[in-house]
Amino acid sequence: MLADVPKQRTLPADRVDPRVLRTRALLREAALAIAAERDVDSMTIADIAERATVNRATVYQHYRDRDALLLDAMEEEVGRLARAAARCPLTHPARSAPGELAELFRHVEANATLYRRMLGPGGSARFVNRLRELLAEEVAAQLGAADGGDGSGAAPLLELRAHYLAGAFVGVFTRWVAMPGRPAAEQAAEEVWRLLRGAPSDRGAPDPP
Repeated sequence: MLADVPKQRTLPADRVDPRVLRTRALLREAALAIAAERDVDSMTIADIAERATVNRATVYQHYRDRDALLLDAMEEEVGRLARAAARCPLTHPARSAPGELAELFRHVEANATLYRRMLGPGGSARFVNRLRELLAEEVAAQLGAADGGDGSGAAPLLELRAHYLAGAFVGVFTRWVAMPGRPAAEQAAEEVWRLLRGAPSDRGAPDPP
């Protein structure tokens, strides 16, 4: 009688090989480590491969190019930022910023170096677009809920408002993390909230030089 031949183990169709996951994790960690050290536009696939102790061919097996890898590496962080934005109530009274907005700024501040690299002149356009899109989705959800969310013909206008606000947030974050003496997160949140709600600033005109 023939001995039973062990069957070759195969992964379910919807399950990714753990080795692939480990390699991608190494590549993401390497890309983020380099991004924290220098401008993104100076980073090459060879740099990432060397930091991750793999060859260039391995990188290209998993990612189309450097920006695709960077976008994947930042996806978790972008998701965290979008979720923080989702907790910020846009219908909060205009007289003072909601605490959630200050938390949003504190989150960006805690990762200021990385955001400065990714959003700055030498950063990643794909990352900026992804951040703006996710923020716009969260803002649109809040605006829709505030307007009743009936899916009426006002939806295109709501989408414009959402992208306007998302673009404002991205622009503010870009400048804020690059400022040598940037205002504290709470101060920045208060100022941005006044602008969003159309309330006058209490700081008045700047003093002459």
